[in-house]
Amino acid sequence: MTDATPTAQLSEAGVSIWLDDLSRERIRSGGLQKLIDDKNVVGVTTNPTIFATALSKGAAYDDQVRELAKAGADVVDAVFEITTNDVADASDIFHATFEATHGLDGRVSIEVEPGLAHDAAGTVAEAKKLAAKVDKPNVLIKIPATVEGLEAITETIAAGISVNVTLIFSLERYRQVIDAYLTGLEKAAAAGIDLSGIQSVASFFVSRVDTEIDKRLVAIGTDEALALKSKAGVANAQLAYQAFEEAFATDRAKALLAAGANLQRPLWASTGVKDPSLPDTLYVTQLVAPGVVNTMPEKTLDATFDHGVITGDTVTGSYAAAADVLAAIDALGISYDEVTELLEREGVDKFIVSWNELLDTVSAALEAAK
Repeated sequence: MTDATPTAQLSEAGVSIWLDDLSRERIRSGGLQKLIDDKNVVGVTTNPTIFATALSKGAAYDDQVRELAKAGADVVDAVFEITTNDVADASDIFHATFEATHGLDGRVSIEVEPGLAHDAAGTVAEAKKLAAKVDKPNVLIKIPATVEGLEAITETIAAGISVNVTLIFSLERYRQVIDAYLTGLEKAAAAGIDLSGIQSVASFFVSRVDTEIDKRLVAIGTDEALALKSKAGVANAQLAYQAFEEAFATDRAKALLAAGANLQRPLWASTGVKDPSLPDTLYVTQLVAPGVVNTMPEKTLDATFDHGVITGDTVTGSYAAAADVLAAIDALGISYDEVTELLEREGVDKFIVSWNELLDTVSAALEAAK
């Protein structure tokens, strides 16, 4: 492509690079700004696991924890104050990017409490509370793509709040997510809300699909099965991009876009390679397409910057081959629906475990500060 760095080439190819990590130390040290300046990072995503890790390390949160303990804050309120503080500060760092991209990028995501994953009304209330507390135009509220989450996505979008839909594994659920977004836009338009100010991304998880399907392929153990290892995640995401193209080419979507609405961009999540035998940039270089986001853990970002080989669009010509991969896996008796339903349940459960770890960490810090 050019003699630019691989991350610059990725950006030129239409991929927005977001960092899948945030901590107060990273904000205060200038490390986040350095990634913006040097490695083409234009956004940040967070989740309960990221905050639990950040809170358990270093002293960056000590002053605020002492203030919260002195004020008698309970642990849930303390977590709310700490996490929204970080997201607001990161949003300020990304404000120039937000302005330069007319609101497309410069986005920072914060997730609703994962215990609400099956509570639509509770999720909407929490989304509104988070958006009001952070009070930045570039914040995205993360809502999981459970069945109940679909309703919450619609109602949150209808309220004019930008949303990052997370934990999407199946193509069918992804189509439902797009429908929920479009329905939310229609309701927002009916309420007189300016659609141009509403942004959304749909986070389609990649490596976890390979991890689960590869385990089943290895158990089968035939040459045919082993030849399909580590192909499902990329194929699934490539077909998701096809679904995105199809959905936003409909008359329904075109009418909303003509009224000022924005595309709901696909976001590739879970892009850190879990299998050490695979290229460490696999879920970056194989998922290059115009108008997508790739949210990367720092290790994957560094690998991409160092030695990623960006060859342009690796998605839009791939649909037939990708469908063949999933068909071949199905022919071996591996149920796509069973795998994706399992991954959704596990995804919610893992975030609840991390949330509880976060509560425990903050609770201990509050006690120690008294």
